[in-house]
Amino acid sequence: APPLLRHVVSVLPLLLLLGPSSAHGYKPVIIVHGILDGPEQFKNLSGFINEVHPGTEVQIISLFNDCESMKPLLIQVPEFRKAIEKIMNARPEGVHVLCFSQGGLVCRAVLSTTPNHNVHTFISLSSPLAGQYGDTDYLKWLPGCVKKTAFLFCYNKVGQHFSFCDYWNDPHHRARYLKGNTFLPPINGEIPHQHLKENFLRIKKMVLIGGPDDGVITPWQSSHFGFYDSNEDVVEMRNQAFYKNDTFGLKTLDARGDVSVCVQSGVKHTHWHSNFTVFKTCIEKWLI
Repeated sequence: APPLLRHVVSVLPLLLLLGPSSAHGYKPVIIVHGILDGPEQFKNLSGFINEVHPGTEVQIISLFNDCESMKPLLIQVPEFRKAIEKIMNARPEGVHVLCFSQGGLVCRAVLSTTPNHNVHTFISLSSPLAGQYGDTDYLKWLPGCVKKTAFLFCYNKVGQHFSFCDYWNDPHHRARYLKGNTFLPPINGEIPHQHLKENFLRIKKMVLIGGPDDGVITPWQSSHFGFYDSNEDVVEMRNQAFYKNDTFGLKTLDARGDVSVCVQSGVKHTHWHSNFTVFKTCIEKWLI
């Protein structure tokens, strides 16, 4: 037999043993940045991915970067959807999405409103998935604002022009939140939203990453779908109404065994995407 044919025959058993990820390459990874940052902040993470999975296509979406990230999420989501759909359409084998902070909410909205998407794994990296309620550095742009009065600004037409208000979830003003927040209640299924569940459940796996020393996501358990009750006691994911009622498919996904939670202590909010330990412990194994 010709040398080339002999070589192919000799390596074929190895390729079959290694499986499809090695034989055909790793699925592309789409990264969506958070509030007040952009692609530049994710070079380390992209490097980590290619260090452990050489040749992986990593696409860091450059949209609504830096101060532009403060625009309403209802404006941002359609543009991110277009960019993600363009990548997905060229990758029939499927893609992974890795979304940081506010980007996790953008990705959730994209997944819930995109029929026939082919996202395999949704990795949420320290994202306020159940909302935000607390004094953080991100409130500095709102003069004199503290958590007890932020609802006065956020739950009206003016406040809803700022992305931060789109996931401000004041547990003491539930009715105003449901009426005045035009983004998070529909995405949580707290207000009915067509096809939310069937679209979201197309994902094969969801990975929730966060930790107690984050310093920005408040409560930090929001990164795992936990949140405050009216006494500001944290209610964990499985006791949340949107979980019990399976409003957007979270309970179904969990029952399938496809929700993975990773808690990492000692990590500040802006360090999640540049921490190699976080990557090795919480992210690497899902990017196949």
